Amino acid sequence: MGPLSEDELAAVSGPGVGPHPRPWPDDPRLDPELLAAGDHRNVVDGYRYWRLEAIVADLDTRRHDLHVAIQNWDHDFNIGSIVRTANAFNVAGVHIIGRRRWNRRGAMVTDRYLSVQHHDTVASLAAWAAGAGVHLVGVDNLPGSVPLEGVRLPQHCCLVFGSEGPGLTDELVEACEQLVAITQYGSTRSLNAGAAAAVAMYHWALDWA
Repeated sequence: MGPLSEDELAAVSGPGVGPHPRPWPDDPRLDPELLAAGDHRNVVDGYRYWRLEAIVADLDTRRHDLHVAIQNWDHDFNIGSIVRTANAFNVAGVHIIGRRRWNRRGAMVTDRYLSVQHHDTVASLAAWAAGAGVHLVGVDNLPGSVPLEGVRLPQHCCLVFGSEGPGLTDELVEACEQLVAITQYGSTRSLNAGAAAAVAMYHWALDWA
């Protein structure tokens, strides 16, 4: 028997619950296979035994006005982590800029629970944002960035992150309406992109979630 796929690993990695005792609830949102075998997915208790489609439909009724965009030039492993955090904050959508294929390791199949859109170019992302009335806010410790903790982010906002290492490209900086940076107190030059995304999403949520 070979190693488990990412989907199989995600299905059994959570603490979860065992088979549901009979008689089963009469609820069309529930999945008979999960009721019979148990549910070990990484979902909150309120969604135990629910079908994937039912969970997505319920999340869609209360998506936040926040979007997240990530440059995918180097098949960055942090993208999966950012997508997983985006799911935790129930963002309206995740936008991948550049390469269509992205490293899903770390997402733990959470991309199935939210909208993931692809943009070939920065111009494509900027055009989408302008049409949707969404403000692009770059997150990077670049010249001209202002401390995140002193900023009230727009409600209709897309937090934009660069690839791990290079950060935001000049073209993407140009497309953003403003730049913010997370204040640091140690010796490292920058935060891991996944960690920075979590901090920035939490900061947005303090005002708007």
